[in-house]
Amino acid sequence: MQRIVGSRARRHLRGLVLGVIGLVAALACGGAPAGSGPSAGSSGETALPAATLALVAYSTPQAAYQKIIAAFQSTPQGRNITFTQSYGASGDQSRAVESGLPADIVALSLAPDVTRLVNDGIVAQDWNRDQYRGNVTDSIVVLAARRGNPKHVKGWDDLVRSGVEVITPNPFTSGGARWNVLAAYGAKSQLGKDDQAGIAYLNQLFTHVAVQDTSARNSLQTFANGKGDVLIAYQNDAIFAQQHGQAIDYVIPDQTILIENPVAVSTKTRYPQQARAFLDFLHTKTAQRIFADNGYRPVVSGVARAGEFKDPAQLFTIDDIGGWTTDTKRFFDPQTGALVAVEQRLGVATK
Repeated sequence: MQRIVGSRARRHLRGLVLGVIGLVAALACGGAPAGSGPSAGSSGETALPAATLALVAYSTPQAAYQKIIAAFQSTPQGRNITFTQSYGASGDQSRAVESGLPADIVALSLAPDVTRLVNDGIVAQDWNRDQYRGNVTDSIVVLAARRGNPKHVKGWDDLVRSGVEVITPNPFTSGGARWNVLAAYGAKSQLGKDDQAGIAYLNQLFTHVAVQDTSARNSLQTFANGKGDVLIAYQNDAIFAQQHGQAIDYVIPDQTILIENPVAVSTKTRYPQQARAFLDFLHTKTAQRIFADNGYRPVVSGVARAGEFKDPAQLFTIDDIGGWTTDTKRFFDPQTGALVAVEQRLGVATK
């Protein structure tokens, strides 16, 4: 009996030794035993073939994308991938890609700037048929003021008070400006129920606009340089300015619009596998947390911290005021849009 027990003990000891040797060998090769924690499953992520991807994006998320690209390149899939990056006004970027600017991934401010590329066959028809509806981040339109809010801005009515100077980009070049316009219109028209009141407010508002830059990021810079009392902006832009030492506060108006920012892979890419891998990475919690740290509202659940992003009393969407197809033609058509007459009276370009 003693001999049988001893034999089992020796076999057990030999098994332990072999197990340890196997574990050491696996670790030496950079592996890990199955189910051993965060690395479990990572053995299936192999490095993709080398490629250089062109990211063409709107202006405001530049800092976030630069960090996300670095994070992607630190993964097994992304370690052989390099990037070229182009940032600018969303409408300008979309038109540039339409005219031949190379792009493997487009990250734009609003859906119509992607739809333009769908119509040209540069983005697939089904680009937005995923669980995120093609979006990679959310935000809301806010009102940024000088630190301490010396003009006592609380909502949309305060922007048209005597002596208040407003900064917002040109809605015929900037996607951010279009969100701003539609936030103001939706709030003042009771979500389109009183169209006349909404249009009247826009006419009045734009007489208070001192500078219309080509992009939201340029408008932020204009405001940071001391021009204007109030900047109509994405919440993430206001947070970005605060993070970089700008002396501003911002107010969330009682009624404002949910901003949804799309991303898509180009059908013209020579590297569809690598481009798709990067797009998928944008929806990981790692990338979404980087977006959140830069002021964007994550589209992936479980990333935003409790209380990190406050909502207004009434948060409406583009669909609540007609949808992009209707609103683009209604407001921003360069010949017949409601904003054309407003801008022409002010001598502002609409092309």
